[in-house]
Amino acid sequence: MPETRYRGRRATSIENETVRVTVLHEGGHIAEILDKASGVNPLWTPPWDSIEPSIYDPRKHPEYGADAESKLLSGIMGHNLCMDIFGGPSAEEAAAGLTVHGEASVAVYETTANGTELTQEARFPQSQLRLERRIALAGQTVEVVEAVENESATDRPIAWTEHVTLGPPFLEKGATEFRAPIAKSEVLVEGVGDPELFTNAPVSGGFTTHLMDPAGGTAFFVAWSPRSQVAVGYIWRRSDFPWLGIWEENYSRTGAPWNGRTLTRGMEFGASPMPETRRQMIERGSLFGVPAFRWIAARTRVEVRYSAAIQGGLKTCPARLIRGEDGEVRFEN
Repeated sequence: MPETRYRGRRATSIENETVRVTVLHEGGHIAEILDKASGVNPLWTPPWDSIEPSIYDPRKHPEYGADAESKLLSGIMGHNLCMDIFGGPSAEEAAAGLTVHGEASVAVYETTANGTELTQEARFPQSQLRLERRIALAGQTVEVVEAVENESATDRPIAWTEHVTLGPPFLEKGATEFRAPIAKSEVLVEGVGDPELFTNAPVSGGFTTHLMDPAGGTAFFVAWSPRSQVAVGYIWRRSDFPWLGIWEENYSRTGAPWNGRTLTRGMEFGASPMPETRRQMIERGSLFGVPAFRWIAARTRVEVRYSAAIQGGLKTCPARLIRGEDGEVRFEN
């Protein structure tokens, strides 16, 4: 399909009889996974106006704040890729122009579409990485393949997190339900040196990280809205992404651009357990004996695959998301 506009942004959409997916050309965000029968897009659309990150200027756009996250927040939407950091840059990296969650969330992507498939490509000059992404639709399933190439002559330790953020009206306080196969969990408490350790505990806010159950070769999460009776979920290889981070914003951030008016939940599956600086990630090394980052060797390419699915008309929250022997992804109770 030709280039279109989505919430004022340059975008490309692909669709079939069941699903429409829209990606943004700047930031590469998957802004929409629409269940066409119900008209529900579970992904988060910020309550503030969105602009292209390439035109962001801190002097002209104070409404997005005044820190290393502001450029990202000016254009964030839906599902964004965090690469090659997950979290904030160091003070020196921020002074050199690196934004929160790295270049992937603010880069310009070359985007093309053909029928029910689209491709995106981008280079990240600060980290010397190149990304290729292919998205294809099959019924209610969105298949995604991402390949990252290290163009440098050195092995690189990187974070790689798929930051899926859900928002209203799909997301409702005290109503929307979630399912995921979790083995162990830990809470990140801001300002506290040693986070509280717990296992299979409820999430009440802030950020928690969850080690996906090692018993299965795949991991998943499912979210279900009782009001719309729509479920959305993602499924991936646990060896690619052993961690699921859960972040919530419940109208508590009062600074720009949040201004106390935002409700979100991030379901962030990736190679790193915590949003932290590069140095902190490397110094952590591991959590529960599982690595806290992954390596990409010099001049090599690494590929991952994951899928999203969306389905309406469900009267209860599905217990799981599975991939059948035929490759079809479906919800099950």
